[in-house]
Amino acid sequence: MDRLGRAAVDLLTREGFTGLTVRRVAAEAGVGAATAYTYFSSKEHLVAEVFWRRLAGSPRTTHETGDPAAKVIEVLGHISLLVADEPEFAGAVTTALLGKDPDVEVLRLRIGRDIRDRLSDALGPDTDPDVIDSLEMLYSGALVRAGMGYASYREIADRLEKSARLMLG
Repeated sequence: MDRLGRAAVDLLTREGFTGLTVRRVAAEAGVGAATAYTYFSSKEHLVAEVFWRRLAGSPRTTHETGDPAAKVIEVLGHISLLVADEPEFAGAVTTALLGKDPDVEVLRLRIGRDIRDRLSDALGPDTDPDVIDSLEMLYSGALVRAGMGYASYREIADRLEKSARLMLG
């Protein structure tokens, strides 16, 4: 699976999301297409899985400040920067997560739960759930904006900081 993930990111970098297929990724990784389809039902599933593995494998941010906005900025900035240096992959993640593939839906829920948990951990157990919901919407909207090309993922990280400060004071 790791080889397939690396091959997918390499292929995305060279040819974009439209040039990505599970078969081409399998060939690039040196495995049979049937093997690749055993793990991934679609290219959207493959891209979402690669992002999920990056997110799940990334360390939780440690918060050495009492400033709630700074904590949120650390969390959301950290997640944004997981893809910031790979614009083709980042755009593919946005496209993939918006898809209707049932396997992607499962990953979308896992990713959302992980981000919510990170935000909840940063702000503490007494935080109003509506604040967490609003921050999740802020982050999701920011990713869609970046995926649509309105800003780079690095710029989105900066904009998230301004928005979090507006929301949390």
